[in-house]
Amino acid sequence: MKRLLAALFVLSPVAVPAAQAESPTLIELFASQNCRACPKAHKTLKAVDEARDDVLILTWSVDYWDYLGGKDPMAMGESKERQRAYVDRFRLRGPYTPQTVYNGVEQCPGNKPGKVESAISKARKETPEGVRLVRKGDGVELSGKAAGLTDIWYVDYLDGADNTTDMVHPVTRVTALGPWLGGRTSVTLPPCDSHCAVIVQEAGFGPVLATLPLDPGPLSPLPEK
Repeated sequence: MKRLLAALFVLSPVAVPAAQAESPTLIELFASQNCRACPKAHKTLKAVDEARDDVLILTWSVDYWDYLGGKDPMAMGESKERQRAYVDRFRLRGPYTPQTVYNGVEQCPGNKPGKVESAISKARKETPEGVRLVRKGDGVELSGKAAGLTDIWYVDYLDGADNTTDMVHPVTRVTALGPWLGGRTSVTLPPCDSHCAVIVQEAGFGPVLATLPLDPGPLSPLPEK
């Protein structure tokens, strides 16, 4: 099954505009260990992760299905808060799992491979351009124009040997690094426990303007070029 899913995404060509190639499409999956449809979503997104290098997948675990089984050890209050904001933005009746959100501009069930592929393509076309996020020493440099108040998020997630779950990049911590109103600014980053990413997103969990996955391990100054 995994090979079939991977083949689906490998054989479906996706044009990646040069302006967006530096920033991967952010795919956020909202899931729970007590969700019956979530295992298929994990398999679907794992196939996407293996087949593409232009996306960053993060899995946010929620706790509102805990009454159906045991307590989800990966669930965080921030996950539920983030999803509820998307529910309002997309004018949904309520939160559901497995929901996937693409750069904050598209959403669909994460256990539907065809819809996932379509949402990735649509998100790339709808995402605003012009924001640049680059690694600079022990932090990042952010530049470009912002339409309004913008949030900078720092997300810790598990990957590789650190990830013993069946989820793709389960989130373990999220930190708000402050607002941004446009222009050029440098932000010093906290230590990274496993793998981390910086997300620049319009306030109110709006469109994602830039995403930068960081190398695992402690941050250290990079050599000058």
